[in-house]
Amino acid sequence: MFGEYGCCYGQNTRGHSNKAFSCGKPNSTLLEIAITLITGCFMAHRYPSIYLAMFVGALSVGSADAGSRSPQDSSLLMPIEVASPTLAPFQHVRFCLRYPSDCKSDPRENGRIDLNAETSELLKRVNHSVNMYINPRPKSYAPYLGEGWTIAPEMGDCNDYAVTKRHQLLENGLPSKALRLAVVKTASGVGHLVLVVVTTKGDIVLDDLTEVIRHWQSTDYHWLKIQSATDSRFWYEIKGPAIGPSVSQADRRARLADQ
Repeated sequence: MFGEYGCCYGQNTRGHSNKAFSCGKPNSTLLEIAITLITGCFMAHRYPSIYLAMFVGALSVGSADAGSRSPQDSSLLMPIEVASPTLAPFQHVRFCLRYPSDCKSDPRENGRIDLNAETSELLKRVNHSVNMYINPRPKSYAPYLGEGWTIAPEMGDCNDYAVTKRHQLLENGLPSKALRLAVVKTASGVGHLVLVVVTTKGDIVLDDLTEVIRHWQSTDYHWLKIQSATDSRFWYEIKGPAIGPSVSQADRRARLADQ
């Protein structure tokens, strides 16, 4: 399923690409990128002056909203809940045939990692290094199946970023059960793949669209399906409502600053 429908990808910080998002246009301005995150691609590019006013107003409201939120909000500790089993993304099935060691599961493993200073630094380092290493490029998965999810390519899409981060964390000794790929849709409706890390302080997200590692409920994504914790070859639908609590506009502003 996922991978055939497009993929949102972020700008590589080494500066090798001017494309900010796959749904955007080449050489997008910072204004267009910002508006796209809030309103979607088509309307942002067609009516930038109108949406600039909306965007600035939203940021003003967001500053007040941010002040009302507790940094230790207990709701952030709520884990992702799964519903019924669902079909694995077809490209993930192909990925497991190509990289079988990345699809192994050990029932004896711990299902959560201790989010201490050491593991936090590891997660930040891997998220940053992979975002730096892979140059963003849209890929075509149909109809000839010439391309697939790839570990550590020089150029790739969000699928490649996510599986590469998972691979590197596995190599650093983190348990497979705590590293779960997830299919989401962005606020503008673009399909996207991220890596969810299950920790003692909640489920957090490693994402190629930002350097910030967030709790899953602090994103503005629509959560669709996630890799099984017990067998990484299988997937589950995410129990509805699959949309996390609303993200404050201040959080969105922080996300823009990280691009």
